[in-house]
Amino acid sequence: MPEVLCIRDIAFADAAGLLARYGLTLHRVEDGLEIPGSYWGESEAGIIGHDVYVRDDTPVHSMLHEAGHLIVLPADKRAAVHTDATDSIEEENAVCVLQALMADALPGVGYDRLLADMDSWGYSFRLGSARAYIEQDAEDAWQWLMDHGLIDSQRGLTFPGQEPTQKPITATASASCATSR
Repeated sequence: MPEVLCIRDIAFADAAGLLARYGLTLHRVEDGLEIPGSYWGESEAGIIGHDVYVRDDTPVHSMLHEAGHLIVLPADKRAAVHTDATDSIEEENAVCVLQALMADALPGVGYDRLLADMDSWGYSFRLGSARAYIEQDAEDAWQWLMDHGLIDSQRGLTFPGQEPTQKPITATASASCATSR
């Protein structure tokens, strides 16, 4: 497994608190046990309804990505999610940008580290890196997030019922985000 930041490397309470701001519950699964709702298996995060499941060896980027899939859905549609949240390219693209924004709201992670971990893990982007995608090739994803109230007009992350919390990140074109392993 590539060297990436894992749940054991951050404060679980911080991660749980971040997800709770979106109405999600983070669950810690005991080491060695299968992660419920994991699409990729192994140490990858799982999602079922409003719940995100991780082990200590789950990569932080995986937790944020899978949580992002639930966040982009209307709350009433989350309940039906089990393992695979969407087949929508637009939602997948939005999730890739959202997870990077969420990383800046998570102590001990940050935008730069998350982008490096995404590249190390094998996320695949047309321009060759997560940073290039988000900053130069994701205009459609930024617009999707704004249209759905997840970022403000300055591209700052928003939380339900709260003001924006971070500085904007510049992006200029459009593309698609894909994950691979």
